[in-house]
Amino acid sequence: MVDLMVRSLARAACIDDLREMARRRIPRFAFDLVDGGAENERNLRRNVEAFQEIALTPRYMVDVSSIDTQATLFGKTYAAPFGMAPIGMLNAFWPGADLMLARLCKRENIPYVASSAASTTLEELAEAADGNGMFQLYVSGDDSVTEGLISRAEAAGYEVMMVTADVPAAGKRDRDIRNQLAVPFRFTPEVIAQCAMKPLWALTSLRHGTPNVANYANLLQSATSYAEVQKTLITPGFSWDSLAKIRARWRGKLLVKGILHPQDAVKCAEMGCDGIVVSNHGGRQVDFGPATAEVLPGIAGAVSDKLTVIVDSGIRRGADVLRAHALGADFALVGRALAFGVGAGGAAGADRAIALLKLELVRALGQLGARDMAGVGSDHLTAAMPRPPL
Repeated sequence: MVDLMVRSLARAACIDDLREMARRRIPRFAFDLVDGGAENERNLRRNVEAFQEIALTPRYMVDVSSIDTQATLFGKTYAAPFGMAPIGMLNAFWPGADLMLARLCKRENIPYVASSAASTTLEELAEAADGNGMFQLYVSGDDSVTEGLISRAEAAGYEVMMVTADVPAAGKRDRDIRNQLAVPFRFTPEVIAQCAMKPLWALTSLRHGTPNVANYANLLQSATSYAEVQKTLITPGFSWDSLAKIRARWRGKLLVKGILHPQDAVKCAEMGCDGIVVSNHGGRQVDFGPATAEVLPGIAGAVSDKLTVIVDSGIRRGADVLRAHALGADFALVGRALAFGVGAGGAAGADRAIALLKLELVRALGQLGARDMAGVGSDHLTAAMPRPPL
C-alpha cells in the first residue's frame, strides 16, 4: 500500500495532479471546504489564470550552472521565496494536516503561517514550526478574545503576526451551502455515504477525532453552524483605528493581509506596519474582485520602498513565484498547493508538493537566465504585443 502511494506521488508532475489525487481520496464535502471559492468561483479561477497569463522574457547565454533559491524575510533566510499560507480547519480536509505542514516547513526551511482558525492550537503549531512560524489573526468583535490570542501568540514565541483585514462579512461559498457544511460536522446520511466511499480518509479521521476551530474551543462549545463560528471570526467593525490599536499592542513584526488597493497599502506603511499581503483570500470572500496578480504591480510600486510586499492567491507553479517577483513581490505564500499535497498523500504528498514547486522554480530561473531571485525583475516582463488592425 505504501509502495503504491510512493509510486503514485512520484508520477505527479504538477500541483494539479496532486489536486486530482486528493479529490479521489477525500469526501466531497471535505474536499470542497478547501478547493471551493465564493459564489461561482470566477475570482478563484481568475487568480490562477492571471498569473499564468503573465509572460516572462528569457535572457540566454548566462551561466546558470549554479542556482540559488534562497530568500530573506524579516531578517531570516529561507530555502525558497515561498511559504505556507494560513488555512483554517485544514484537518477536516486531511486529518493531522496542520502539524504535518508545520513540521515539513521547518524541515524544508520555509515559513509556516498558523491560522487562528486552525484545527490545531497555535502553541502546538509554534512548537512544530520551531522558529519558522508566523501567526495569522482574525480580529474578533470581542476585544478580550483578540487580546487572548495575541497574548498566547507572544507566549508561544511568534515574532511575526499577520492581521487579516478582508473578512468584514462572511463569504458566500456555494459549495459549502450545497454540502450543508456545519461546525461541528453533522453526520447526515449523505455525509456518511460520502465517508463510506473514502474509507482511508474515514478511518484516519476516526483516529484523529472530529476537527474543530481549536483556538476558540472554549468559546465555540455550543456552535452548531458556520454562522455562529463566523460571529467570532468576522468583524464588520474592524477599522484603521482597530489596526492602530493592534500595531501599538504587538511588539513584533506586523503584516496586514487582504490588501488590494495601493492607497490601503500606503496607509499600512504610514501606520508603521512592517509588511502587507496582497491577497483576496484565495477567491473565497468575494467573486467580483480582481486577481492578486492584476493589482500587485500598482501596490508594489506605491510601497515597495516602505514595507515588505508578500502575495498569495493563485500560485500553482514555481514559475508563478517568479512572475510574482517580477511584478514586485518580495515573497509569496501558497495555501491550496500544499494542502492538495497533503490530501494526495499525507506528509509524503506535502513533501512532493514542495519538491515540485522548488523543481519548477529552479528550472524557471535557469530558463529565464537568472541565478537567483535578485536577478528577476520587471525587465523580464514581456511587453504586450500590439494587435494587428482588423
